[in-house]
Amino acid sequence: MVTVACSIHFEKTIRKIRNAQLKKRLKAQIVKIVNNPEIGKPMRFSRKQTREVYIPPFRLSCLYDKRSDTLVFLFLYHKDEQ
Repeated sequence: MVTVACSIHFEKTIRKIRNAQLKKRLKAQIVKIVNNPEIGKPMRFSRKQTREVYIPPFRLSCLYDKRSDTLVFLFLYHKDEQ
């Protein structure tokens, strides 16, 4: 069973979202990621070992550690603010 955690930055960003439809899409993607932590685009260079899932117009960044079976949601940010 995957242990799920969230960064403080991720929690603050989620609380600020007012759009109900966006929150619904975000929750659906989070459930998909928890069920299969290795989905999403693997990142390179300084962000190695993290993965990103695109939820228009945002990107959800997470880190999955296979050894400890831990999934950490790091950031939710707008595509243009990359």
